[in-house]
Amino acid sequence: MSEMKWYVLRTAGGKEKKASEYLQKEIERSGLQEQVGQVLVPVKKEIVTKNGKRKAVDRLLYPGYVLIQAVLSPALENIIRNNVPGMSGFLTEKKEISSSQTERIPVPIREEEAQRILGIQDENVDNAAETIVNYEIGESVKITDGPFSGFNGTVEEILEDRSKVKVIVVIFGRKTALELSFTQVTKE
Repeated sequence: MSEMKWYVLRTAGGKEKKASEYLQKEIERSGLQEQVGQVLVPVKKEIVTKNGKRKAVDRLLYPGYVLIQAVLSPALENIIRNNVPGMSGFLTEKKEISSSQTERIPVPIREEEAQRILGIQDENVDNAAETIVNYEIGESVKITDGPFSGFNGTVEEILEDRSKVKVIVVIFGRKTALELSFTQVTKE
């Protein structure tokens, strides 16, 4: 059997995960598991802080696309092109059959590109999710948690690596610096 290659499949926007799940079920139903290594929706894990709450989310690296590692056969191509809802086929190139006819054939991506994408997926497992900060220096914030709950202050410094902000608060007429986690403050 020839070597498996990575191919890019086009999907409807927002339907990448559903299409990949359905494709995997169709492959199993058809008994073609030996021809497919894996079906992958490339994502990057991020932590987003919104309204004082931290939440881990998966961001699509390539919206509208799914990757498949496979040895292509006519049966597998037929499933991908015709049997999976939300999937519109492969990224292809034109190949001239005769002077009046052309055919669109699936083109595998380079192995280096596939390894780069797989490396990003491995980082998701190994590393903590990346934190997305929606605060800016000089911005007014309200403290929502802890002993200073209800106080208003100004962001002086953002400590992304520790998921904290330094906030200047006026307490008894004096400016006081507080180090608070992203979850303890909200924008005013």
